[in-house]
Amino acid sequence: MPVASRRPRRLSDEDLQQLLTLLKGADSAELKLTVPDTTVRSTVTALGMDPLEGQIRQVFFFDTPDLTLDQHGVVVRARRVQRKEDDSVVKLRPVIPDELPAGLRQSKNLVVEVDAMPGGYVCSASLKGTPTGGGVKAVAAGDRPISKLFSKEQRAFYADHAPEGLGLDDLTILGPINLMKLKFSPPDFGRRLVAELWLYPDGARILELSTKCAPNEAFDVAVETRAFLAKQGVDLTGEQHTKTKTALEYFSRSLKAAAG
Repeated sequence: MPVASRRPRRLSDEDLQQLLTLLKGADSAELKLTVPDTTVRSTVTALGMDPLEGQIRQVFFFDTPDLTLDQHGVVVRARRVQRKEDDSVVKLRPVIPDELPAGLRQSKNLVVEVDAMPGGYVCSASLKGTPTGGGVKAVAAGDRPISKLFSKEQRAFYADHAPEGLGLDDLTILGPINLMKLKFSPPDFGRRLVAELWLYPDGARILELSTKCAPNEAFDVAVETRAFLAKQGVDLTGEQHTKTKTALEYFSRSLKAAAG
């Protein structure tokens, strides 16, 4: 299952057939585009985005310094969100929707989603939760164990897919990453767009534009969105970066450098 991380390439017929199969079993689709850093300012202007309407978020990942979970397709994350409750997620990717256990598939906390970027896509299963008792801030300060951020259902999901012997409280806190999220509806576009500007500690940044839709609308919405962004002068040809992978690799390098 190809995941976009370099310059966009054309999907093969086999890729498209697999994508269609995944979409049929998914709950939603999210179409994403990362904008080259050199064109962030012009993109913000072209789409009429107002930074003052954005929401501040802080994201923490949990993994080993060598990113053992990432290598097994598991992502463990928690977020602090301005003016909202904290949230947490245990995510597995890639997945094939029809192969997920029936009991898990019926959980109200599970979302199966296909993320598509120019030249790539991935289907993931995310089990979500709402931490209590001081939440993410308390864990980041070392006042509560990591496992307290996750529900019994999430902990069981994690145990089913994490390497044996690697518990939640054995993980290292990787973060935070600060970001701004803006939901907006351009006047000449009939859909809502979401912009996320991730600010990495080394000064790097990623601006991602996205829109969600029903799985059976994905191809039509992709064409419509691409045409709109191109008309506004947004660069559609740049190298595509995944926010999570970039964050994990940054913190892994930092931990290794500190260990010396």
